[in-house]
Amino acid sequence: MRCSTALGVLAMYIAVPRESAPGEHRVAVTPDGVTALVGLGHQVGIESGAGADAQFPDPAYAAAGAEVARRGADLLRRADVVLTVRGPSEAQLEQGAGGARPVAPGPVLIGLLDPLRRPERIARLASRGASLFSLDLMPRIARAQPMDALSAMSTVSGYRAAVVGAALCGRFFPLLMTAAGTERPARVLVLGAGVAGLQAIATARRLGAVVQAFDTRPAARQQVESLGAAFLSLPLPAAAPEPAGGYAIRLAEEEQARERALIADAVRQADVVITTALVPDGPAPVLVTRDMALSMHPGAVLVDLAAESGGNCAATVFGERIVLGGVVIEGSCGPWDMPFAASRLYSRNAVAFLHHLCEMGLACERAAQRLAAPDWGDRIVRETCLTWEGKVVHRAVAERLGQDSPRAHPCPVA
Repeated sequence: MRCSTALGVLAMYIAVPRESAPGEHRVAVTPDGVTALVGLGHQVGIESGAGADAQFPDPAYAAAGAEVARRGADLLRRADVVLTVRGPSEAQLEQGAGGARPVAPGPVLIGLLDPLRRPERIARLASRGASLFSLDLMPRIARAQPMDALSAMSTVSGYRAAVVGAALCGRFFPLLMTAAGTERPARVLVLGAGVAGLQAIATARRLGAVVQAFDTRPAARQQVESLGAAFLSLPLPAAAPEPAGGYAIRLAEEEQARERALIADAVRQADVVITTALVPDGPAPVLVTRDMALSMHPGAVLVDLAAESGGNCAATVFGERIVLGGVVIEGSCGPWDMPFAASRLYSRNAVAFLHHLCEMGLACERAAQRLAAPDWGDRIVRETCLTWEGKVVHRAVAERLGQDSPRAHPCPVA
């Protein structure tokens, strides 16, 4: 559908800049996504080369109906909406700030903005006048599933972790019986049975490995066992509560220490350990100490999917693959490693979210030179909006910035 209001609204101009984060190979919108957006009545501009690393060349975007611009700054100057994966850098926004804008004071910017761990960045982006929506905070409810980019990227990460673990491990994943003798299957331990962990389990099982998994939530047992893995039952002092809103919560430090002591033997015996524990509001919990990693046999592999947030292993170095006492510790595995598949999934999430915002009333009122705000009563809109017209409106972000919780703004976000 075309975004429209009684005041008379023209199609929005949607800009897709090249990602600026080091090592990021994804693109926010694929050519299929452009086709969908154009079909909804929008105009789309994409920076030349934005999709190249994900195997989406400029001609494919042009054929889908996008304007391909040599300079991303030219797109940002015209943009009503900016669709990104990680968000444009401040330098990109500064370059695109000059010239007349179709809507004041700034564009709507949608991406995985990591607001609770990087609130200062949100404040700096807000200072440019942007209205920010972060897909990291998508509520885990049924009608939001088509927009749940975090789950989609976790699916890619979990699959990739199992494949990378198999490639780096010197052992066969499946049981092999040959004329030269029998090779036992690799033993894989997955720590954390969320979306990424379950996908890692499923992929390792498809490859033939013997898989164990651990999660503090007893409810995870059924999901783990349904995939053919063994659930590692440990005598924790108390069951961890089910996380509110579907996102993990941090255990107390003494509980983390007890958890590490209980899983130490399983880590020592594993050929491949895949760690997936993340919390949205701070550094990743340390599940594997340096000594635990050193206890693994030479040739064993640890793939740390939490490396970017500090790592579940104390020895992990984000963006690097290191060898510690003969143990390979992989700190660069993530959805950016599979940019083609990850971009296709993310593009569907981003397009679905923008369409939802339009259905909730987001529109460009050209005559009034303003953005019509979406319906703040909608939970998806309310919980993903960080700033509106440059003002921080998300309570948790405001608290991390030392600001008073927003009350006067029409977006009373929890």
